[in-house]
Amino acid sequence: MKDITTSDIRSRCDAVLEGVTTGTSRVPGVVAMITDRDADVYSGCAGDRRLGDDPMTEDTVFAIFSTTKAIAGTTALQCVEDGLLDLDAPAKDYAPAIGHLQVIEGFDADGSPRLRPPKCDVTTRQLMLHTGGFGYDFFNEVYKRLAEEHGQPSVVTASHASIETPLLFDPGTAWEYGSNIDWVGQVVEGIRGKRLGAVMRERVFDPLAMDEIAFTRTDAMKARTATIHARGEDGGLTPMDGFALPDNPEIDMGGHGLYATVPEYMKFIRMWLNDGNGPRGRVLRPETVEWAVRGALVPPQKIAMLPGVIPSLSNDAEFWPGLAKDWSYSFMVNTEEAPTGRPAGSIGWAGLANSYYWIDRANGIGGYWATQILPFADSVSFPGFIDFESAVYRAMASA
Repeated sequence: MKDITTSDIRSRCDAVLEGVTTGTSRVPGVVAMITDRDADVYSGCAGDRRLGDDPMTEDTVFAIFSTTKAIAGTTALQCVEDGLLDLDAPAKDYAPAIGHLQVIEGFDADGSPRLRPPKCDVTTRQLMLHTGGFGYDFFNEVYKRLAEEHGQPSVVTASHASIETPLLFDPGTAWEYGSNIDWVGQVVEGIRGKRLGAVMRERVFDPLAMDEIAFTRTDAMKARTATIHARGEDGGLTPMDGFALPDNPEIDMGGHGLYATVPEYMKFIRMWLNDGNGPRGRVLRPETVEWAVRGALVPPQKIAMLPGVIPSLSNDAEFWPGLAKDWSYSFMVNTEEAPTGRPAGSIGWAGLANSYYWIDRANGIGGYWATQILPFADSVSFPGFIDFESAVYRAMASA
């Protein structure tokens, strides 16, 4: 790859961060970083942790929501490497509670859910690919109705009940983004015999020297945590001071539960750029990395637009409508070159409070963009991320 450490990457990226944190349409604050295979090559901070309060800094702690998923997926891949997990065996062999869940076919006249047994057992492979049958209430009308009329808890409660939901379809028959990776975390716990956070600490965080990342924050992390803000219909921002992912959760939610600083996540990105290797040891084998980053959906499984059925939590969301995309273990894969310059075969994903990352193994670079705003696919933060990524590839082209 071209040397971007001596290019105009800083001026280009700084301009993007300045642009999104000033003016009438802005984000409260942002931390954005770029890494190559060896080290961070750009780090930028702008705006505030809470609108009008402490400035955003590189060591700000974020609720990283669904960017947790790739880390939980990594712990499952390690179980495969150790011969402890058969991806095509029933997931109930490792997490028995999943075996009791049924498929919802609709609602009776009195509003009762109409349920039936699934035609086959859900597997961990299906869970990792989001073809297991689970959804989210902010992206799916059926789950939204279960929440509103039947008290189905939100996944942000980090409770067992929040993931013990009906399946939306028979496993393996469609793609639906949802709480599948939370169940992957339960599979890993069943195999390892310990909490998912402990498994991550032992097998991912310590080998990668990732310190300030956890399901439960230390007091020091709490003091540096950014506030999540709500974007109103008028475009204004309101701090959600009473809203946060729970510390000491009932279960460690592999789908969304981690808190972290951006520099810590960059170490995880570098592991994928370096074929599974970290500064304190190997996390994954190179051959595992090679197959884990490949798209694995089988028609009629297909990534679809995520409809924002709860407007306070998400807008309609899709990366590059019309661009071919796939899902791997467990990332989105763009199978065509993206308008930003991200090459085909790159991987990445996002978190509900408008955090986004990508990993470009071909060029040996990756980036993370962190804001704390609801709803998802924010009208300022998401385009800001796209501009940030585009700036990186323009800097590479001019180097």
